[in-house]
Amino acid sequence: MAVTDEAIEKIKAMIVSGELGPGDRLPPEKELAERLGLSRNSMREAVKALEVIRVLDVRRGDGTYVTSLEPNLLLEAISFVVDMHDDDSLLELFAVRRMLESQATGLAAGNATVEQSKSLLEEIGSIDPGSVSIDDLVEHDIRFHRAVASLAGNAYLTSLLDGLSSQTLRARVWRGLTEQGAVERTLSEHLAIAEAIAQHDSALATSLSTAHVAGVERWLRQAATA
Repeated sequence: MAVTDEAIEKIKAMIVSGELGPGDRLPPEKELAERLGLSRNSMREAVKALEVIRVLDVRRGDGTYVTSLEPNLLLEAISFVVDMHDDDSLLELFAVRRMLESQATGLAAGNATVEQSKSLLEEIGSIDPGSVSIDDLVEHDIRFHRAVASLAGNAYLTSLLDGLSSQTLRARVWRGLTEQGAVERTLSEHLAIAEAIAQHDSALATSLSTAHVAGVERWLRQAATA
């Protein structure tokens, strides 16, 4: 294990064990490096890496703190990573999204109340496929999938799924789908998923979600080879 990786693991272990909690200030760099048996340089690099992924918050002139560790904070960097990847990597990320989102949708079907199901259906009904703009489609897509994922009852899963399909990528996909005249089909798929959730049919909701995300994967694959 590289020295910097070792430093990262040791700091993470302090957080996981509860020695450092959300909002706690880390000991001074020199003191922490000596305690963990690491060089100050490797400690500094580890802190930088953990700052990038929002585990630590470095406040100039004040010190280094553990963040709130809320799921949306820890996972927000995923959107940036997704946007920076090439088409081949995006296909792998979408495969991950398909597996996670299908299971989240199945859980949503088991958890959704009548009011939550009604809200999903109203969201779809608010969109006119004949006149809706790309920006409005992207916003609808974000709202719909975020609402479904939130019904799974796992905040980390919701944030992870949100990050796996960032707003930039959604816009790119929707432009391609619109060019192919697939807006109506996609909204129809959203409706089928929402109806399965309303009926508490977890198996059907899982299958429909799998097919829905797989359709986007197919478009990305075709776009990559065009």
